[in-house]
Amino acid sequence: MYRFSNTVIGFLNLFTLLASIPIIGAGLWMARSSTTCENFLQTPLLVIGFVVLVVSLAGFIGACFHVACALWLYLVVMLFLIAALMGLTIFGFGVTSKGGGVEVPGRVYKEYHLQDYSPWLRKRIQDPRYWNTIRGCILGSKTCEKLASWTPLDYMQRDMSPIQSGCCKPPTACTYNVATMMMTQDPDCYRWNNAPNLLCYECDSCKAGVLEDIRGNWHKLSVLTVTMLVLLIGIYSIGCCAFRNTRRAETDYPYGENRMTKVRPRWDYHW
Repeated sequence: MYRFSNTVIGFLNLFTLLASIPIIGAGLWMARSSTTCENFLQTPLLVIGFVVLVVSLAGFIGACFHVACALWLYLVVMLFLIAALMGLTIFGFGVTSKGGGVEVPGRVYKEYHLQDYSPWLRKRIQDPRYWNTIRGCILGSKTCEKLASWTPLDYMQRDMSPIQSGCCKPPTACTYNVATMMMTQDPDCYRWNNAPNLLCYECDSCKAGVLEDIRGNWHKLSVLTVTMLVLLIGIYSIGCCAFRNTRRAETDYPYGENRMTKVRPRWDYHW
């Protein structure tokens, strides 16, 4: 069993080293294929991938070649990585706990309301600079062009993505006949425009649809971070044993120095 932990930590770090490559690739792919160009998901994914790559390399070298300084650096960075992942997971669940769609009578799709989401997400999505970037990406993805050929029956029977529901049509409750134009309606009803480059891109429902899309993606990321968190805690525990074995290997007592001292008799022994 001697140095068994070093062998285990070496193989585990080799596995995580190889696993970090598809994580980085997934982050780069999402950065290019994202409909909304949002960096809520791919930025943490890229950071996690690069950190795991560097940490796994240090742990592999330290465990397999008995380099104590590399293994010590590995344990320190691993501790910060575990803390960062735990914070990211808690923060992700906190900001995405609110939200979700509302059923529309007689429709398959759902509609989304901006006030249902967390204040942090609402503040971020309402920033004009941030929203202009997302709006341009939605236009470039041609998401709404897929609905151009729909018939009224399609709107009754077919489902929509959150972005299509919020950005490509006015709210279902809106009416545009002369008799009801003077009635108070949802403000998004007045923001709607038939022009293909306008539609409902400035509507709160469009921003809510984007947040719902981000919310779903972030829940998927949270599952990944929880899985990685459990794995890293286990690897960190084994790494502590490997670090102790490496320190012992650098001394003259690789199996642990015998520190037994002479036992002194109790005070009443001589009586």
